[in-house]
Amino acid sequence: MSVFWHNLEYNASEINATTTPAYWTMNDFLPADFPAEYALPLLLIVLLLVWLIIRSRRVRDRTLAHILDKIAFERIEHIVIPDGDEGEIHIDHLALTAQGLLVIDVKDVTGAVFGSDKMQDWTVISADRRFTFANPQPALYDRIAAVRQIVRQVPVAGRIVFLDGASFTKGVPGLVATLDELMDEFGELDKATAKVKIEAFLPHWELIHNHAEGAVKGRTNR
Repeated sequence: MSVFWHNLEYNASEINATTTPAYWTMNDFLPADFPAEYALPLLLIVLLLVWLIIRSRRVRDRTLAHILDKIAFERIEHIVIPDGDEGEIHIDHLALTAQGLLVIDVKDVTGAVFGSDKMQDWTVISADRRFTFANPQPALYDRIAAVRQIVRQVPVAGRIVFLDGASFTKGVPGLVATLDELMDEFGELDKATAKVKIEAFLPHWELIHNHAEGAVKGRTNR
C-alpha cells in the first residue's frame, strides 16, 4: 500500500511540459504489479464513494433545519401561545424572516397525496398503505390568527411543508409548500434590505417570546 501512495506523490518542480502526459490513465495511479483484475472493482468502489459523498451533501442541504437556517434570522420551536379565545394553541415552528413571521406545520409522509383546499380529508397512497388525515389548512389558519393577535402590525404567513417523500399529483392546495418552494418564497438575497426589515420586526418578535410557553430557540442564522 505504501508503494501505491508513493506513486500518487509528485514533485511539482519535476512536472513540466515534457513530463506531463496529455491525459491520465489508471496505470498512472497504480503500482506496476497491481493485479489487473482488481482495477475495475477498485474504480467502482471509488466512484461509489464519490456518489455517496455528493448524495449526502444534497440530502443535508435539503433538510428542514437547513432550509430554516437559510430563510430565518431567528426561529423558535414547539411553543404554546394564547389562541385569542381564552385557550392555547401549539406551534411546531415559527420563523422570523425578511417577509415577516412564518408559521410552519410539517408533514412527513411518503407517497402520492390527494387533497385540496375544500376537501375535509386528504389521502396518502403509497406502495404498501393507504390512509387519510384531516385537512391541515384550517388548523394552520388558527395558528396564523393566534400569532397575528400578538404581533398585529407584522405580516404573518403560514405554510404546510411536505418533505421530499410526498408528491401531489392532482394539484397542490394553497398553503402547501415543498422545501425548495419555501426557500424560493421566503429566502432574501438582498441582505442589506433584509437587515432593515428584521430590525423593524424584532420588537414584535420579542412579544412572541413574552407570550410563549416551552419555547426552544433555534440557531440564529445571521
